[in-house]
Amino acid sequence: MIKLTDEERCALIELANEARRRAYAPYSNYPVGAALRTRSGRLFTGCNVENSAYPTTMCAERIAIYKAVSEGEKKFDVIAVVTPNGGTPCGSCRQVMAEFGLDTVVLVADGAGRLVQETTVAGLLPGAFTPKDLKK
Repeated sequence: MIKLTDEERCALIELANEARRRAYAPYSNYPVGAALRTRSGRLFTGCNVENSAYPTTMCAERIAIYKAVSEGEKKFDVIAVVTPNGGTPCGSCRQVMAEFGLDTVVLVADGAGRLVQETTVAGLLPGAFTPKDLKK
């Protein structure tokens, strides 16, 4: 697990909170923001985007990850997630995060920017199904 300074934590949480302000959440009224830092130091943000056809909704965490992957990044250091009450990523987001590294640090904060939990993807998803499980 990488070591983060308090300044790094605060900066990532603020980026995620800023992304959260752009969320489109008219159905759940639960805006979520994410800020992802790649191992190369690049930053990608995402916010949840809901749809009246609920299954087509996309979470902030996955948007940030997909943006990074679409720009050629596949190794991540840390992702900050901000929700109104400090709720943790959903199962689908945990699985997508596991695809790219169980050692990625996950910062979970509430809407006031208070760090609620610091863990890793492995801590959020013990026994994760990963690419190694598909090898023969």
